[in-house]
Amino acid sequence: MMEFKEKWTTFIHGLQEGICQGLEEMDGKAAFISDEWKRAGGGGGLTRVIADGAVFEKGGVNTSVVWGDVTDPMRSQLKIDGSTWFACGLSLVIHPLNPYVPTTHANWRYFEVYDSAGAVIDRWFGGGSDLTPYYLFEEDARHFHQVFKDAMDPFGADKYPRYKKWCDEYFVNAHRGNEMRGIGGVFYDHLRPATEEDAEQLMDFQVANGNAFLSAYGPIVIRRKELPYGESEKEWQEIRRGRYVEFNLIHDRGTLFGLKTQGRTESILMSLPPRARWGYNYQPQPGSAEAELLDACLHPREWVSGE
Repeated sequence: MMEFKEKWTTFIHGLQEGICQGLEEMDGKAAFISDEWKRAGGGGGLTRVIADGAVFEKGGVNTSVVWGDVTDPMRSQLKIDGSTWFACGLSLVIHPLNPYVPTTHANWRYFEVYDSAGAVIDRWFGGGSDLTPYYLFEEDARHFHQVFKDAMDPFGADKYPRYKKWCDEYFVNAHRGNEMRGIGGVFYDHLRPATEEDAEQLMDFQVANGNAFLSAYGPIVIRRKELPYGESEKEWQEIRRGRYVEFNLIHDRGTLFGLKTQGRTESILMSLPPRARWGYNYQPQPGSAEAELLDACLHPREWVSGE
């Protein structure tokens, strides 16, 4: 019988293939290239990257299956205790060419910690997906949130409101006055099963969310990818990408975990956009589409009716 972590690993590899195929179809020009890598401390992964496409300027859909000893930096900075650990997950970031198509990020992961005898002493799931538009289309925001709400509702009506709020509070540049990275989505971490039945249910929950990604993001790409744009829209896109970089390098726990566990730097920093800019104290014109987007990022909103 397949072990629990092997079932999860099999799902993650299949999800990577399905998402890459779906994104290639949306782009119509570029294809993902594959780069398999090994981690010196144990395990490895498959980095799949798309670039210079008709729709996607840069993107990656990465999987990793890694393990190793719990180190002192992991104990002190990541609050992980035990003897050894195992982690498997998928992480993706897609940066489109057209400023009217949003950037998106998603991650689904599973972690185990073992004692010196190899027994599991802790384990948890984490993940989620969020949307970072450069121009606000409310129907896109509502669609993205609704798809993930629909995926979560069978596991409890409390799940989406709780994890939507968690996302609003996590993807925030605190040094920018608590400015959100985008319009949110869902995010959760350290979901620990109390029993094997709980573990199977949490895996089903993760599978439902992972399988919802293309349905959440794809229709938005199709709606916006042909919209005309000019230099001013690209400038705004690159300014907002700068904020994306700031969050990932200063606040993101996934980035910090990868670097602290001697992960593969190229794969970890795949999340960064190909071009970004920083203008001193840049402020959009009041009443502009850019100002509308910024306002949505400064003030979390409820995108799904009936919450």
